[in-house]
Amino acid sequence: MKKTIFLAILFATQLFYAQNKVAKKPETVIIINNEIATMDQVIKYGNEGYVKSMNKGVSEEERNALAKKFGDKIGDREFIVVVEVFTEQEKIENDKKNQTAVAEQKPQVKQEQFILNVNDQAKDFTLKLVDGKEVKLSDLKGKVVLVNFWATWCAPCLQEFYDIPSKILEPFKNDNFVFLAISSGEAETAVAKKVVKLKNDGLNFNFGVDPKEVIWNQYAMNAIPKNFLIDQNGIIKYVAVGNAEGNLDKIASEIKKLLSK
Repeated sequence: MKKTIFLAILFATQLFYAQNKVAKKPETVIIINNEIATMDQVIKYGNEGYVKSMNKGVSEEERNALAKKFGDKIGDREFIVVVEVFTEQEKIENDKKNQTAVAEQKPQVKQEQFILNVNDQAKDFTLKLVDGKEVKLSDLKGKVVLVNFWATWCAPCLQEFYDIPSKILEPFKNDNFVFLAISSGEAETAVAKKVVKLKNDGLNFNFGVDPKEVIWNQYAMNAIPKNFLIDQNGIIKYVAVGNAEGNLDKIASEIKKLLSK
């Protein structure tokens, strides 16, 4: 009898941890010339100057088309990188353009990324969560808040999500810290569908929706993901764009500084 109870408890414990463990980050599928390729091929093309463009992420229609062509090699994988390469003639023409550009040395125009910046007062907002609850930023005064803007089609956003539990949520789970993930410009139904999959993978965030980009348009523009770290007094103390190596580590370091004050 005791053995039966012990096994039941053990099974329940294993099930609990299995449900709460973050799934392994999905592998990236690389497509070159409409064929599955390897990173070595990308590096080779890059070193030889043949890479025309590299897009991290595809639309749902494009992913479905690739899944139809390649079957299980694509499956429901969301992290798809499409690399376009130059033909020989295109490369010759591109090399000439690059030589001309270097000769002219025209200054590059910096693309604006933020509307609110470090030391600005964060704009107040009321965020509707996918579970129907609402969170008002001003009600979180006294807590450190990390606001993340993302989208279901944004592969870098989703890749970042899989590292957030270990690098952001777990270290500060017992502190006055709140993480808000705001989907920008997408229908609530589309976001809710994606959130089901993310939560099944152990990503249990405060997922919110901003379908008309009301919140987004007060904070930023252009590329996502974007992160805004807000202190206990509602002042923006750190901003970050993209999912570059070390981004989340830097954000975690800044959170720790704010919590120590």
